[in-house]
Amino acid sequence: MAIKKQYLKSKPICKVTFTVPAEEAKKVAVVGDFNNWNPKGSTLRKLKNGTFKGTFELPKENTYEFRYLVDGAYMNDSEADRFQWNDYAGTENAVLEV
Repeated sequence: MAIKKQYLKSKPICKVTFTVPAEEAKKVAVVGDFNNWNPKGSTLRKLKNGTFKGTFELPKENTYEFRYLVDGAYMNDSEADRFQWNDYAGTENAVLEV
């Protein structure tokens, strides 16, 4: 898994690219604070090598909790900036700081 951040000088946003190696998966989405935990519109595209990838524009100077939804199962990104306990989910969520 990988997270790449590209800060834009002209706008107060950061382009964040999420990459998830999941050759056997049919569908991968990234859900979090930035999209109200809704997988609609946040599905990652499957590449020929079996990796799923997607880029999202997020407002800078924010912190977001997120997880991947891989064929209906939640997963954290091991490359996240940090992890934070979430009482609602009853587990740790990955945290992205942009």
